[in-house]
Amino acid sequence: MDFTLTAEHTQLRDLIRNFAEKELRPVAAKNDKTHTFPMEQIKKLGEMGFMGMVIPEEWGGAGMDPISYVIMMEEISRVCASTSVTLSVNNSLVCEVLKNFGTEDQKKRFLIPLAKGEKIGAYCLTEPMSGSDAATQKTSAKLDGDFYVINGAKNFITNGPQSDTLILFAMTDPSKGAKGVNAFVLDTKTPGVVIGKGENKMGIRSSGTCTISFDNVRVPVNQRLGEELSGFIIAMKTLDNGRIGIAAQALGIAQAALEEAIKYGKERKQFDRPLTDNQGIRWMIADMATRVEAARQLIFQAAYQKTLGGRFTKYSAIAKLFASETATYVTNKALQIHGGYGFTSEYPAERLMRDARVTELYEGTSEIQRLVIAMQTLKEFDA
Repeated sequence: MDFTLTAEHTQLRDLIRNFAEKELRPVAAKNDKTHTFPMEQIKKLGEMGFMGMVIPEEWGGAGMDPISYVIMMEEISRVCASTSVTLSVNNSLVCEVLKNFGTEDQKKRFLIPLAKGEKIGAYCLTEPMSGSDAATQKTSAKLDGDFYVINGAKNFITNGPQSDTLILFAMTDPSKGAKGVNAFVLDTKTPGVVIGKGENKMGIRSSGTCTISFDNVRVPVNQRLGEELSGFIIAMKTLDNGRIGIAAQALGIAQAALEEAIKYGKERKQFDRPLTDNQGIRWMIADMATRVEAARQLIFQAAYQKTLGGRFTKYSAIAKLFASETATYVTNKALQIHGGYGFTSEYPAERLMRDARVTELYEGTSEIQRLVIAMQTLKEFDA
C-alpha cells in the first residue's frame, strides 16, 4: 500500500505544523515545568476542528479520515506531547465511543460539544487495583428504577481535572465478570462526582491526570451506552482507536528527538569536528531514523485498516508496541548524543525522554500489546 501523502494530507500537515510551531513551541517547556494545562491552545485546536477529527460534520466534527488524525497527532506530539494526549483522549476514547455506540440523543447532548471542542472529555476505565485486567474493576453501577447508582473510583484519568464529560465503565453484575460491565456517559457536574487533585508526573506534565471518585452518583438509564452489560466490549473496541492515537504520539516524540539529536550533533564540536562527522554518531542516527520511519509506516497501516471498516485490533497493537518502544529508544539515543547537556533542561532532550516513557504504559503496556498481537495472530493461523 502506498502511504505517500496526498495533496490534502500534505496541506493538513503543514497547517498543523505551523500551528504547533507558532502556538505550542513558545510555551511547551514552560508549561511542562509549571504543570500548566494549555487551555488556550486546546480551545484554538477545537475551533480548527481537531478535537473531533473523524466525527461526521453533522455531529460537530471535521469529517476527516484516520490518516489525517495520525498526521495531526504526530505533528502536535513533535512539539508538545501533553497537548497531543488531550487531543488523543477526546478524539479516540470519548468522541469515537459516542459516535459508535451513542444514541441520537446522546450524540446531540454530548458528542456535538465535544467534537466542536466546546467541552473536554475523559475516559474512565482504570482503577487503583484494575489496570489492564479491566474485568476486575470494583466501581459498581446498581440499577435503581430509572437510574444506575454508581460508587467507586477511577485513577490515572487523562483530562480528568479539565473534563466536562466522562465515558465511565462500571460493574453491574460481578458474577458475570467481563460480561457484567456497563458503559455510561455523564457530566462531571453530576452530584457525587468528585474530581481529585492532579498527579505529579514524570512526563507529559502539562496534561491533566487525576483520580475521579463516584459517591452514589445517579445516572439515568438513557445515559447508558450500548446494550445492557455491553461495556467491556465497548471498552476493548475503543482501545483499538486509542492505540493508534498513542502510537502517533510516540512517533511525534521520536521524530522530535531525532531532529534535536541531528541539530545538536551538527552544532557541537569535539576535536574540531562536528559530532555528526563521527561514524559512531552516524550509526546511531541511522538506527534512530530507521525505527522512526518503520513506526510511521506501521501507524499508517493501522489507520488504513481502520478506514476499511473491519477490526484492526492487531494492526493498532503492532503500531502502538513498535512506536512506543521506538520513542523510548530514540529519545535515549538523543540524550546520549547530547551528552551531559542532555541531562539538563537547557535542551529538549530530557523532556522528550520523560514524555516518551509513558507511551509504553497507557492504552495497555507493551506486554499487553504483545498478548493482543499474539492472540490475534494465533486466531488467524487457526482460521
